[in-house]
Amino acid sequence: MRIVKNGDVHVSAPIRMPKEEVLKFIEEHKNWITEARKKTLDRQKQRAEFFSKLPLETDAQVDDAYNRLKALIEPLVEKHSKVMGVKPSIVYYKPMISRWGMCKVKEKVICFSAYLLLLPEWCVEHVVVHELCHLIEPSHNEHFHQLMDQYFPRWREARKETKRISRMEDDD
Repeated sequence: MRIVKNGDVHVSAPIRMPKEEVLKFIEEHKNWITEARKKTLDRQKQRAEFFSKLPLETDAQVDDAYNRLKALIEPLVEKHSKVMGVKPSIVYYKPMISRWGMCKVKEKVICFSAYLLLLPEWCVEHVVVHELCHLIEPSHNEHFHQLMDQYFPRWREARKETKRISRMEDDD
């Protein structure tokens, strides 16, 4: 049994398990469901508060954010691209709240979230290196982790701090 982000309860059970047993299980865990839903709602509120710190409602706000992003991220991309021997074909920005960055490996296109502006620079640098590593290794396998260890040894610490700051404890 788990609580998903919108507060719904999802229960997995063997296909032949009688419905009555499933309902009994749910009934026996009502207190857990109530607490888990409360925690989920609290986390969603915290995340909304975090992301609202960067207003992106007007064209002027978006332009300002993207100009600040370019000034922050482009030097990091240039620095690490040289060291890693990779070069993205395009780097662009958009207001993503479900992820900090995204890499289209075949096209060598990297997108960064505007909300990176809410993080410390060393956490932003971690995201930059993470996306550049995907140009070498598309998946999050052991080789990818070795690359992260090589090019940004504090990546685990940066990821943990990013999750703490943004209240995204359950996200990757």
